[in-house]
Amino acid sequence: RRCPAHQNRTTSLPLLRALLSTTMASDSESSDVAPDDQHEHLRPEGTEPLASIAVDYTPDACRHAPASGEIHVTYDERGGARWRSRSRFLPGGAVAAAVRAPAGDTAGLNYNLYLSSLEGSGDMDEIDFEFLGNDKRAVQTNFFVAGCGGREAIHDLPFDSSDGFHHYAVAWGAEAIEWRVDGEVLRREERRDGEPWPEKPMFLYASFWDASGVDEGRWTGTYHGRDAPYVCSYRDVRVPVALSAEEEEEEE
Repeated sequence: RRCPAHQNRTTSLPLLRALLSTTMASDSESSDVAPDDQHEHLRPEGTEPLASIAVDYTPDACRHAPASGEIHVTYDERGGARWRSRSRFLPGGAVAAAVRAPAGDTAGLNYNLYLSSLEGSGDMDEIDFEFLGNDKRAVQTNFFVAGCGGREAIHDLPFDSSDGFHHYAVAWGAEAIEWRVDGEVLRREERRDGEPWPEKPMFLYASFWDASGVDEGRWTGTYHGRDAPYVCSYRDVRVPVALSAEEEEEEE
């Protein structure tokens, strides 16, 4: 993950004002609603569950339970981990997941959900949701084209992202990108004539790492680790059904 070039803070849309209280209650671990059904009405059309993942580093810090669809990533003395889909996806669909941020003092940490043509490549296309550990009531969105970002915006959320599972989705097409939180459009970017646009096939990624060295701690704060280990949880991860660009042979 990289340092943002600049950040604009925006006030979010009135996300789920009518539904917020019931959403937070239903998304807690003690909910009587089955995990697969909690956000069923928010699942983007044309998606299916992510069946398997690849873990790019520290596989023992990433636990995937295919039967329940849950993925749990731990940050502790080992560092964090990064997982991704085994396939890349073409524009024209959506990806989504219910995410619960880690509890405690998470200053310095970054946890996320994003699309990228290849993490770390100098000419990557990418579309991000990034959570900044020093503010659990905010999320940053961004997108990159051919390795160039600089399109960051930070949005206020009407909830603490560690209090329960909330639903995050990215709809990405040839003419527009939408970032959605709990079914509401948080940000929409439309393609403009002559401007670059993310078009490369992209993996779905998520990672958990210490970003306290970025911008001298001004981005995510400074890591203290007083509440380690930290766990970021994902469930009901959804990917496009018919827009897979390629499938890797390696199995989990």
